[in-house]
Amino acid sequence: DLALLVGARPRGPGMERRDLLAMNAQIFKAQGAALNAVARPDVKVLVVGNPANTNALIAMSSAPDLGPANFSAMIRLDQNRATTMLAQRLGCTVGELSQLVVWGNHSPTMYADHRFARVGDRSVVELLGDERWASEHFIPTVARRGTAVIEARGASSAASAANAALDHMRDWLMGSDGRWVSMALPSDGSYGVPEGIFFGVPAVCEGGQVQRVSGLAIDAQARRRLDLAIEELLAERRAIEALLTA
Repeated sequence: DLALLVGARPRGPGMERRDLLAMNAQIFKAQGAALNAVARPDVKVLVVGNPANTNALIAMSSAPDLGPANFSAMIRLDQNRATTMLAQRLGCTVGELSQLVVWGNHSPTMYADHRFARVGDRSVVELLGDERWASEHFIPTVARRGTAVIEARGASSAASAANAALDHMRDWLMGSDGRWVSMALPSDGSYGVPEGIFFGVPAVCEGGQVQRVSGLAIDAQARRRLDLAIEELLAERRAIEALLTA
């Protein structure tokens, strides 16, 4: 029913994401083929091992009998980090915050978007009253948090990643009760994101299904940040393109 693909070569100090691509490509090709052979048609697959977005693309491409609705990659860790950081800034609980979005790639190009976030019925933008803090501190800190943890510990944040994976799968399986959750899904072309990549978007889960949140306004800053993630993901796809067609 559920498959969590965590068996990736871990990222260590001094390693960049591109270094992981070649190391992990064969792992996720084999896992995708195994799922294609034995998984249920309605299996829910979460790719956790990094680089998660492109590893998910490799796994899905290696499972032709399954479909895009079966696959997702984890960006929930970044949403959890962003939610905690905003809650600390605003003096509220994480449960009081809603509609925070993390777009894009699970990498430093991700975009933690607070423009739609709310505490109760109040806008987070209004409550913050400080867009400079958001653009110069909040967004880059969330984006670089994974790197900072590795530099501090010499290893990735395994426990918080495990917790985020449980959050992701719980909501996918049991429903998110109308709450927005960030999931990296195979792009359907919405928000100007080309098909053929996995991209973090806001979604609502219900009845085991995932529905993207549609119609959100993308301003100039958001467009620029989304385009950076798109560019990075397309570059990652080009790096493993031969594997997808092999």
